[in-house]
Amino acid sequence: MSDAIYLSERLEGILVVLERIPRRFMGIDSAMDFQRNDDGQDRLDAICMSLVAVGEAFRQIDAKTEGRFLAQYPEIDWHGVIGVRNVIAHGYFDIDVEQVFDICQHDIATLIAIVQKMIADLR
Repeated sequence: MSDAIYLSERLEGILVVLERIPRRFMGIDSAMDFQRNDDGQDRLDAICMSLVAVGEAFRQIDAKTEGRFLAQYPEIDWHGVIGVRNVIAHGYFDIDVEQVFDICQHDIATLIAIVQKMIADLR
């Protein structure tokens, strides 16, 4: 499989996962909404699983392309995207709901737009 095909397929999968996050975040007006009831906790769990999957996929892309591909998109803090995956995966019981709220509120839309650009650039 060529690198372009691998990247396109992986990015399409990432985009599907990322586009679920705004729907899961709808109605969450503060970080504490994640902890108010089971629905909030379920949303937090789902969003965290998405962030883990996305961070892992970008880690794999970065390794496969030896850092060259992600470096073409410096508007994203790739170390941070991958780092969030590590924090959630290895410290699940210590998740900072404020950080997850902030990521959902400020970073996901930009990340979706960049992934869409990446996909378009590969075509």
